Amino acid sequence: MGVGGRLRTRSITANLRRPRAKVKRRENQQTNVQCLAQSVNLCNMAAMKVGFLAGANPHALAIARHFSSLGVDCFGIGRGPVKPGPLFIAPDGYRYYQAHIGKQNGLVFEVLDLEQPSILINLCAQGEGAASFGPESWRFYQTNCAYLAQLVETLRKREWLQRFIHIGTSELYGSVTEPAHEDSPVIATSPYSISKAAFDAHLQVMRLVHGFPMNIVRPSNCITQGMQLHRIAPRAAISAVYGQRLKLQGGGAAQKSFLDTEDLAKGLLAVIEKGAVGETYNCGPENPMSIRDLVAMTIELTGAQWDDVVDEAPARVGEDSMYWLDSSKLRTLGWKPTVPIRQAVHRIVEWARAYPDVEKMDWQYRVTP
Repeated sequence: MGVGGRLRTRSITANLRRPRAKVKRRENQQTNVQCLAQSVNLCNMAAMKVGFLAGANPHALAIARHFSSLGVDCFGIGRGPVKPGPLFIAPDGYRYYQAHIGKQNGLVFEVLDLEQPSILINLCAQGEGAASFGPESWRFYQTNCAYLAQLVETLRKREWLQRFIHIGTSELYGSVTEPAHEDSPVIATSPYSISKAAFDAHLQVMRLVHGFPMNIVRPSNCITQGMQLHRIAPRAAISAVYGQRLKLQGGGAAQKSFLDTEDLAKGLLAVIEKGAVGETYNCGPENPMSIRDLVAMTIELTGAQWDDVVDEAPARVGEDSMYWLDSSKLRTLGWKPTVPIRQAVHRIVEWARAYPDVEKMDWQYRVTP
């Protein structure tokens, strides 16, 4: 859905009573849904409900928007409160509960046992590679691995769960010169990617030993409206639209594989409908693109001039030169990217124009306990 339509949620605060804790819930009327998944594991289900861990994450919200457009009932759980409007673009009917995964697991499971999702999609992560080299690098292992391993130990005993889909990262393959496939060596080069690789390995063991119904989907660099403001796509759009200066590290020479999150949502549906439980799937475009070219495209779409926006700066510490995925395994399930990169960038430019408040918002990344 375009930004111009501005997604709306009718908000009602509701508390699940627990000592010293409460859950905040965004609620709308429940919707009966038809089951989209007709795979071996899901064919007996009359309906599909999808829960998102890190449910206020902009990519979780973008996936929920796509799923909801198809009639799927969606809700989310996350550690933080509902964000300001430009950063919380949720579909109608989306319910959001504030509960910390790791520190409030009793509360998290009270929500999950209430909702009983058949599909649970995990986006929980300390998610910034550059920040993971700092003094709080240990938090990346805590959030990205230890907390989630603790969660899975309880989750694997819940009979209502049909599939746990973990959103991994393309960064664990390291910098590449050709597309990395799912069996390519893990060459993690930051505490962030190491911690993500560690939980991937843990999930695979839980599948082998306990039969845990999991999949891992490793997307490339996804972009969407409302994403974290320190990311290059929204940063470039805001800078170009509102006349701010953009510090382009390394001159934008590093290459990423940019993908509209709507295409990730379609990939997730392909895995749910046709994917084999226990498998890992890459999800990325055919070819990578330099950050410089992405910024240039953004500036062109706004009508600004390069020299009026960009200040070139030294490359950041630990930055890999190229992320590039071989997604042929996912393509065998009928998936392919459908949103051209120019359209994806245009969506973010229009989002920046539709929400002028983003000009003055704090965009610095901080590690969150």
